[in-house]
Amino acid sequence: MLTKKIIYWVATLVLCGIMLYSAQMYFRNTEMVEGFFNMLNYPTYFVIPLAVLKVLGVVMILWRKSRWLTEWAYAGFFFNLVLATAAHYYAGDGIFGFSLYALIALFPSYFLGKYIRD
Repeated sequence: MLTKKIIYWVATLVLCGIMLYSAQMYFRNTEMVEGFFNMLNYPTYFVIPLAVLKVLGVVMILWRKSRWLTEWAYAGFFFNLVLATAAHYYAGDGIFGFSLYALIALFPSYFLGKYIRD
């Protein structure tokens, strides 16, 4: 049980750390991120709302007071990370990056979290 808790917390902290890093980049370097969004043919008006949702998702994953909001946070992170990984791959940046690492960390965080914390 201790090993599962350690894996859960490491995966959850990696996931939340990457998402918070991404959100702070969206807030601090909005013009640069909008340039990346333009390069990937995504609308730029998603930058700030996406950053806010990433912060709220991290809060819900760590707080876990509402089961359905936690599920929505994990679902939102899953779709965000799958699409980000695919976008970077098709843009020629390669598949290995923070989005893939966060996607890998999402699975043990989600499944072990249901086992340990619920």
